[in-house]
This record gives sequence, C-alpha cells and structure tokens, in this order.
Amino acid sequence: QVQLVESGGGFVQAGGSLRLSCAASGSIDSINAMGWYRQAPGNQRELVATITRFGGTYYADSVKGRFTISRDNDNNAVYLQMNGLKPEDTAVYFCNVKLVVGPRYDYWGQGTQVTVSS
Repeated sequence: QVQLVESGGGFVQAGGSLRLSCAASGSIDSINAMGWYRQAPGNQRELVATITRFGGTYYADSVKGRFTISRDNDNNAVYLQMNGLKPEDTAVYFCNVKLVVGPRYDYWGQGTQVTVSS
C-alpha cells in the first residue's frame, strides 16, 4: 500500500496564498506522476495540476498563472503553491500518485480543505 500525507490547507481571504504539501510513503517502486485534484460540494472531482517524473506539468485553465506545482522525486513529495486565491477555488484538495509499476497504479490522499472567502 501507498500512503499519501497531505498538509497546508486552511482558510484564506480572496487574493491570499496557500501551499499544499503531499508526501508518499509505503510500497513505492517508482512514481510516474504526482498531482492535485479538487472537489467542491455538488461537483465532480477535477484535475488541478500534475507533474511527471520528468518535470512535465499540466494546469487546469482555471488556475494557470496562479498555481505552481513542483515535486521532490528523491522524497516522493509534491507541492502546490496557490496564489491569488479566489472563492471558486474553495474545495477539498486531494493528492494523487500514479506509479510506474502495479498491481495498483493510482493512489489518493485523504484530502485537505481549502476555503477562500470573498
């Protein structure tokens, strides 16, 4: 099993910043990619940002220019720096890890709440 430990969520006013952290541990051979998803009440879980082991990144259009994803491959950690937060960013944010080898390739963290007030 792989365990993901998340931290950094909280309550912030619009325009503020938060930094989310996630560290993976357990039966890890090699991580192909790490990323962040979010889910607000009544909404489907959506991809926010992802980064591969080679450094390639992807951002949802809604967060481009405001969020920055980074990783530490040696420590199996991923971070999400969130600047210029908006009320619509309010959601539970989930860390996600995709492994190179199985049998299970996809793991999720417990989620951390981010609340942005106007």
